[in-house]
Amino acid sequence: MITSDWTDDQPIYRQLRDKVVNAIIDGDLKEGEPLPSVRAIAVDLQINPITASKAYQELVAEDLVEKRRGLGMFIIEGARGKVLSNERRRFLEEDWPRILERIDSLGIDPQDLLATSVEKTGGGNE
Repeated sequence: MITSDWTDDQPIYRQLRDKVVNAIIDGDLKEGEPLPSVRAIAVDLQINPITASKAYQELVAEDLVEKRRGLGMFIIEGARGKVLSNERRRFLEEDWPRILERIDSLGIDPQDLLATSVEKTGGGNE
């Protein structure tokens, strides 16, 4: 589910936070389920427990995870909807403008792009 394939473009705690968010989106982590303990995730991913704790703290601050005294961290009900909404907004505000700019700079016709997309996904009306 959560792997230790780290990159150098951002801090590991941020990458771990993103991996948990993606696991929530993909349904690998479900609302109401516990997260692995800080100690367990640190051992599994071979990272410092403080790094894991910082990632979890970000998830708590975003109201995606709650700490239950003596029980650990749990995915909050409604977390998936919140994550999807936030990620869609971020995509439309940050990623999509860069993609559109790249499409324009390459001179790609939007119709060709859509046709290629349909071919690759096997969609369309045959």
